[in-house]
Amino acid sequence: MHDVTIFLEEPPEVVNAGFAIHGLSGSGDHFRLPDLWQFHLYEYEADLEVDGTAHRIKPGRASLIPAGAEVRYRYRGRSEHLYVHLRPSPRGTPHTLPLIQDAGPAAPAIAERLRQAIAAVADSPGQAAAEVWSALWRTVRLQPKEPGAGLHPAVSAAFAHIERRLPRRITVPEVAAAVGVSHNHLTRLVKEATGSTLVAYVRHRRMVRAGHLLRESTLSIPAIAESIGFPDLQSFNKACHREFGMSPRSVRDTARH
Repeated sequence: MHDVTIFLEEPPEVVNAGFAIHGLSGSGDHFRLPDLWQFHLYEYEADLEVDGTAHRIKPGRASLIPAGAEVRYRYRGRSEHLYVHLRPSPRGTPHTLPLIQDAGPAAPAIAERLRQAIAAVADSPGQAAAEVWSALWRTVRLQPKEPGAGLHPAVSAAFAHIERRLPRRITVPEVAAAVGVSHNHLTRLVKEATGSTLVAYVRHRRMVRAGHLLRESTLSIPAIAESIGFPDLQSFNKACHREFGMSPRSVRDTARH
């Protein structure tokens, strides 16, 4: 077993979390957790075997071991780590990552999240789950994407910039400058990623937000238009017809029937 797949659609159930010391009275441990996953951040060198596959433990490495796996640790003296025993979300988008990997520059942030979870687990299980969820997301994102997979970093940065400024006036040159590429290069990258223009992407994201507010809130239609950056109701009506094939009022009424 070299890779594991986990769902992170919702926070995990944190059953236990703590700081552990091993290797003082024996050179190894052999065990299973039949129903719980194990999440560790290590501060030592040792050997790990999971279902017969060998792995090397080094300081700053994180491991995520599925429930039911047979685990063997071989220590080289005093061995300290942070650990969480958890049940992950049973559904959502699957995320595949190495069973053990170097956390690199993210190790301090992961360690801090785990320490916060350890402090909260006894009397604030909700906070503990949130802290572990954050640490898991950081761990999942340690892996670089394969060449050609996912979005170009400039496109990801551009989309994040747009989300932060969605109600404001957004221009392609402004976004390009914010992410450090030329206007033409960003235009080409977005076209490759979405099949459309950056202007169309901005309009679509505004309408996604508008659709949510129309269906799920009682905020007035003029207030919704203003909140997502439309200067007047006429332009908002046109955008709704283009995106949803109906007026803002009809979008709202349809959701309530």
